[in-house]
Amino acid sequence: MSETTGSETTDGMSYAEPDDLRAVRVFVTERARALGLSENRIDVLTLAVSELTTNTLQHTAGGGHIRVWAEDGRLVCDVVDGGEERPFGRAMPAAEALRGRGLAIVERICDAVFTAAVPGGTLVRICLDF
Repeated sequence: MSETTGSETTDGMSYAEPDDLRAVRVFVTERARALGLSENRIDVLTLAVSELTTNTLQHTAGGGHIRVWAEDGRLVCDVVDGGEERPFGRAMPAAEALRGRGLAIVERICDAVFTAAVPGGTLVRICLDF
């Protein structure tokens, strides 16, 4: 699927600028609602995606792409960007820490989190059970 910044399909969207983050949250919320995720789980998904996409813009060059779909009783969301593989599985940083809590939060609020190197960057897949 070929897309440009800010473009959208039924299951995917690209983002590249901080101003795109609001559109990302709206896209994820609407897509999850259309797929039947409950409202409280939509809030969890939106928080997780917001953390991941904000990290993309803070720590990588260029933007990223997001996809959302349902599969095997789960809502699945891929966030792909040009960054390095994410260090999941770490302890939660101390409350006084200025940075580093976003990925730890994502890992704790989602039912499953996977990461893999892909051509040109990294894919982070988050899953929430219906």
